[in-house]
Amino acid sequence: MSSVAITIFAILAVIGAPLAFAIGMGAVVALYLEGFDLVVLPQRMMFAVNSFPLMAIPLFMLAGELMVKAGIVDRLIGFANALVGRVNGGVAHVTILAGMVFASVSGAAVASASALGSTLVPALRKSYPDGFSSAVIASAANLGPVIPPSNAMIVYALMAGSSVSVGGMFMAGIVPGIILTLGFMTLASVIARRRRYPLSGAPFSVRTALVETRRAGLILMMPVVVVGGIVGGIFTATEGAAIAVVYALVVGLFITRKLRVADLPGCLFRAAVMAAMVGALIAFASVMTFVFTLDLVPMRLSSFIESLTSNPAVFIAIVMAMLIVVGMLIESNAAYIMLVPLFAPMALSYGIDPLFFGFLFMYNLVVGMMTPPVGVLLFVMSGITRVPMSKLTVEVMPFVVFQFAVLGLCVAFPQIVLWLPERFGF
Repeated sequence: MSSVAITIFAILAVIGAPLAFAIGMGAVVALYLEGFDLVVLPQRMMFAVNSFPLMAIPLFMLAGELMVKAGIVDRLIGFANALVGRVNGGVAHVTILAGMVFASVSGAAVASASALGSTLVPALRKSYPDGFSSAVIASAANLGPVIPPSNAMIVYALMAGSSVSVGGMFMAGIVPGIILTLGFMTLASVIARRRRYPLSGAPFSVRTALVETRRAGLILMMPVVVVGGIVGGIFTATEGAAIAVVYALVVGLFITRKLRVADLPGCLFRAAVMAAMVGALIAFASVMTFVFTLDLVPMRLSSFIESLTSNPAVFIAIVMAMLIVVGMLIESNAAYIMLVPLFAPMALSYGIDPLFFGFLFMYNLVVGMMTPPVGVLLFVMSGITRVPMSKLTVEVMPFVVFQFAVLGLCVAFPQIVLWLPERFGF
C-alpha cells in the first residue's frame, strides 16, 4: 500500500502538481484501492492541524511581514553597513549580517529572501555581478530556519512529539547559526578578493556605528525578548509569536512610523497564504503518515536499518546521506512531515540525543532549500533577479558546500549543537 502511495506522489510531483495535493492524492488512492473507509480521513487531517503550537508559524510569518513594512530592513542595512561596509565583499557582508538579524525576526528562509532581495539587489548590483549577488542573498536568507525563532524547528518539534521542545531546538540553532554567518562572510570576502570586486561603503566610524546601533536597537531587542521569553519559560512559542506581532505593530506604527493601517490587510493576506501552504502540507501528509502506519513502514524501516548497523554514528551517517538526496528532490516541510515520525523514534532507540538528532535532521533539509533541482530559494532568487537557474546554481555552490561542511562539523562535535541548550537546562 505504501509503495502505491509513494509512486503516485512521485508521479504527481514530477509533473508539477502542488506537493501537498500530490502527497494527499497518493495516500487517498492507496487507501481506496485497499478498500479502506475514507470517511475518517477529514477527521485525521483536521486533528493534524488543530494544534496550539502550530499557531506560532502564521504569527511569526505575520510578524516578519509587519517588520518589513515597518522599515526594519533599511535600519538593519544601515547598522550592518556601519560595521562591515568598508571591507572586501562589504555589501555582501552587509547582506549576510542583515540576513542574520532578520532571521531572528522572520523565522523563514523565503520571507528573508523576499525582504532582502527586494531591498538589497540594487546595492549589490552596483558592486557585483547578478549571479554572485543572488547567491549571497540566498545564503543570507537560509539563515532564517537556523537562527531562532525558526518555523522549521517548530514543525520538527510538532512532528517529533514530546521528545523535543521548541525552546531546546531554538537554543540548538544559535551557535551553528553564528558559525554559518561568519563562514558566509569569510567566503564572500575570499571570492570578492579573488575576483577583484571593488570596495564600497564608507570607512568605519565609531560615531556612525553608535548612531546606527541606536537606530536599530529596538529591532535588535525583538529576538532577545521573544526567544528569551520562550527559552526562559515565561511564555510558549505561540504566545511568543503573538508578542512578536504586537512588538512589530508598535515599532512600525509608533517608532519608525512606516507601517500604515492600510498595509495591514496585505500583511495578513501574505502571512495567511504562506501559513496555509504549511497547513495544507501537514494535513495531507498526516494521511500519508497514516498509510505508513497501516503498512507497518516504521517497523520495517527500523528493522532494516538495525540489520545494517547497531552503531549510532553509522545510523546518523545513513540518515544524513539520505536527507541530502531528499533535500534535493522534496520540499523541506513535506519532508519533515513525512519523515520525522519515522526517524525520530528510531534515533531514540539508538540512544541518540533527540535534540541533537532533531537539529541535524532539520539543518540538513534547510541546506536542501539551496540545492537543485527543487531548491526553493533558487527559484525565489531567480524570480527576483532574473538570473538563469543554471548560472545561479554555479554561484551558490561554494555556499552550499560550506553549509554541508558545517553539518559535518556538528556531527563530529555534538557540543556545537548541545552546549547552549544544556546551559539552559534542555
